[in-house]
Amino acid sequence: MLTTPASSQRKSEQPRPRVWAKCFNECGKLQDEISEFLELVGKSTEFPELSDKNWLCDFAFAVDIFSYLNELNVKLQGKDQFVHDMYKHVQAFKSKLTLFSRQIANNSFVHFSTLATQKDATRNAKKYSQSIDDLDGEFSRRLSDFDNIETSLQLVSCPLSQDPEKAPQEVQLELIDLQSDSLLKEKFNSLKLNDFYAALNEAMFPNLRKTAQKMLTLFGSTYVCEQTFSVMNINKSRHRSRLTDQHLGAILRIATTKLTPDFDALAKKRDRQHCSH
Repeated sequence: MLTTPASSQRKSEQPRPRVWAKCFNECGKLQDEISEFLELVGKSTEFPELSDKNWLCDFAFAVDIFSYLNELNVKLQGKDQFVHDMYKHVQAFKSKLTLFSRQIANNSFVHFSTLATQKDATRNAKKYSQSIDDLDGEFSRRLSDFDNIETSLQLVSCPLSQDPEKAPQEVQLELIDLQSDSLLKEKFNSLKLNDFYAALNEAMFPNLRKTAQKMLTLFGSTYVCEQTFSVMNINKSRHRSRLTDQHLGAILRIATTKLTPDFDALAKKRDRQHCSH
C-alpha cells in the first residue's frame, strides 16, 4: 500500500481483502523459508501451526481461494464500469466456483496449485468442496437483487442479440427497429454504451432510453466513494489544519472531474482584466 498522510488514521482499520490475498499468497510462497528462519532464531515452538499438517492444508486452500477472490476484486475496481460489467464478472466467478467444487470433490486440484502440494489435500477434499459451495451460496444471497434486473441488464448491454419476443412488451417494437437499422448497429459497435444510448432518437426509442438510463446510473460498487474519501483523507490531515471545507470541496471536485481546464483561455482572460485597470 502507498504511504500517505492518512496512513496513521487507518491503523485501526481491518485489512482489506486485497491485502489479505497478497499476504496469504506471499506467505504461501515463503512457507519453507519462514519455517527455517523460526528454527534458526529458536522460535519454531511458538508457531506449532507450521508443523500441523491439517493447518498447512487449510492454509494452502486459503492461499488459492483468496487469490481468485483478489482477482475478482481487481476486476470490480476502477472508474467507468457499469453494473452489467460487474455482474458479468461475478457470474463468471460463480461459475468458476461450481467448477472448483465439483473438481475438488473428485480429488482434482488442477486449479489449486498450492493445495495440490499438500499430501493431505485428498483427505480434506470434501471439506474444501463444501466451503466453496458455501461461498457460492453467500454470493447468491448477497447479490439476489441483481437477479431481478438481469433481463434488463442483458437488454441494455446487448440489445442487438436480444429476442424481441422475450423482451418487455414496452420495448419490443423499439428493439426491432434498432436491430433493423444498420447505421445504429454500426454506432453501437463504435461508441461507448452510454454515448450510444444518449445518441438514440428520444422520440423513436423512448422506452429503450429510459431502461438504459436506469441501468447505467446504478452504482455497482463503492469504489468511487472510497476513492473520493481517500483523496479527502490525503489532503485534510493534521498537518493542514487551515484547510477549510470550502477548499476541500474544490480539491475533491478537481480530483474527481474528467474536465481539463483551458489554461490558455484563463490566462488571456486574466490579462484582459489587468489591462482594464
